[in-house]
Amino acid sequence: MCGIAGSFGTEPEYRPTLAMIRRMCDQITYRGPDEEGLWVEGAVGLGMRRLSIIDLAGGSQPIYNEDRSILTVFNGEIYNFLELREELQKKGHRFSSRSDTEVLVHLYEEFGNDFVSHLRGMFALAIYDKPQKKLFLARDRVGKKPLFYALSDGVLYFGSEIKSILAVAPDLASPDPNSLLCFFHYGYIPDPETVFREVYKLPPGNWLEFREGRISVQQYWDLPTFASRETSEEESLLEMETVLKDAVRMRLISDVPLGALLSGGVDSSLVVAMMAQLGSSPVKTFSIGFRQSDFDEGSHARAVARTFGTDHHELVVEPDLWNTLDRLTAILDEPFADSSIVPTYHVSRLARQYVTVALSGDGGDEMFIGYDRYLAHNKRRLLEMPPWCGNLYRTKIYPLFPRMIRSRKLAYTCSLSLGSRYAHGVSVLTSYDPDLSLLSPDFLHSVEPSARFPESVVEDYFDRAPASDMMSRMQYADVKTYLTADVLAKVDRMSMAASLEIRCPLLDHLFMETAARIPVRLKFRNGTSKYLLRRLAERLGVPRSVLYRRKQGFSLPLVHWMRNEMRDQITGLLTEARTLQRGYFRRVAIERVLWEHNSGRHDHSSIIWLLLVFELWHRNYLERWNRADENRPFETPNLKEEASSAAQ
Repeated sequence: MCGIAGSFGTEPEYRPTLAMIRRMCDQITYRGPDEEGLWVEGAVGLGMRRLSIIDLAGGSQPIYNEDRSILTVFNGEIYNFLELREELQKKGHRFSSRSDTEVLVHLYEEFGNDFVSHLRGMFALAIYDKPQKKLFLARDRVGKKPLFYALSDGVLYFGSEIKSILAVAPDLASPDPNSLLCFFHYGYIPDPETVFREVYKLPPGNWLEFREGRISVQQYWDLPTFASRETSEEESLLEMETVLKDAVRMRLISDVPLGALLSGGVDSSLVVAMMAQLGSSPVKTFSIGFRQSDFDEGSHARAVARTFGTDHHELVVEPDLWNTLDRLTAILDEPFADSSIVPTYHVSRLARQYVTVALSGDGGDEMFIGYDRYLAHNKRRLLEMPPWCGNLYRTKIYPLFPRMIRSRKLAYTCSLSLGSRYAHGVSVLTSYDPDLSLLSPDFLHSVEPSARFPESVVEDYFDRAPASDMMSRMQYADVKTYLTADVLAKVDRMSMAASLEIRCPLLDHLFMETAARIPVRLKFRNGTSKYLLRRLAERLGVPRSVLYRRKQGFSLPLVHWMRNEMRDQITGLLTEARTLQRGYFRRVAIERVLWEHNSGRHDHSSIIWLLLVFELWHRNYLERWNRADENRPFETPNLKEEASSAAQ
């Protein structure tokens, strides 16, 4: 596990230096506190920071092929590297280390760009091919590992985090209003856009080739057709168990201590059950809780830990968030409004005190219909009507009977297509509700009129999903947007801030392909979501009291905290002149949101959280970049010390 960075220029006068590549890597030291690797030759520079997991002594990067004509820097883990290594040795390739990274250069020699389709794992990688003068970048199939790039004045910059790029190209720190509108809508910015105009995310399942000053991006993987075959419950269970057991087994390979994050939910409990079945010693498990019982899953995590005899560790998170938010918004390259970053960060720091690698249960909700909104939106299709009828309902009928038709949002969504309706349904802020229009006219005027952001991002994936039923289309849209740009971005950034590697067996691409082909009737049955996943967990011994209970989710008790412990601080920050003068929001709307929330009239905790983290990101990240220069570079204070203390 590492962080990578580098640059490649096509102009003859471009010559990166070791100091420049080191400056890019210094921004992400916490991603790889164990070792630094740098290489510069001509117009190319590659760098990495390493968190040693496999082949601790021999896995230093960059890694080369036999004649050193091809080299790579790599972030992630290749779980099938032993099988690939054996196949490549039979073809005559010679290895000089036991590292999974070395497989990449030899596999590239054998298959060219298509070598990525042979990989089973999580990765963001860069390969430089000297004979072809080509830089090749690739990202894993679902986006477990991030990879950013920017082309400026003939130079391609890339990195595991945007801050590596800005460290040598600070002029690129120019926010994009279209992307900000996406953030205000969803609470995150979907791929391939970023908060900055000229910086992009390489989408999951894609590779990028840069040669002779031109970029080409190509998709190499996608989910197969959903529910593509009829199968019995028992056949599906057996196939799921076989593929998942293999996925978990591969993720137990490590030369350093390994454990699991255990929330007490279905997915993480299933992973722990499988680890206990495959392992020879007690699994180290880690969970956090809250004093507010509605949000605390500690008792369920403890029940699972007792059942499988794990070495269990717990931490109770207190509501003093300000120091934590200051640190996190200083390292998050983009504004990010998923409040579960806080518990994810704390549980990662807890785990890092005992292990370097931890397995998690991420992915079960997206692939097995685990979110409540899937059922809610599936029911709402009954309200679908032709656009002309919906417009009449919204403009004529609603104004006459506003008390009978309680929701203006419902009146609006009745006139939308299913895809557009789902995009609106998962939004945080909406542009179509004039009673709660937080965004200022000046900001909205700055958005390009031709841009179809933000609704089209989710709607387009929904419409082109390889599925015929509503629920599968929602799943596909979530995998392409929410999973990669929210869930996995959160897991990567928060775990890496603690120098902890997270592995997600439920997001093994072979298991995901298996899950996609399972009929919806086996994922959702008689009001039970994740039906088949629960059946598999039950078969492995997870207590029924854990499996068949109300879903809580990995979230904070924000409603309580914002009306009590955090109330005065939040109100002061969001109504401060410094905040309002930025011009994004209407003061009267912010004051109304705060009043309605604090008085108990409405729960606006998600909106208030979005406003809070956006302002803190502006202060702790963006303003620092705007003040930084080459002689006084941007720094992320305390993270090196925190990663070190978490590891002790």
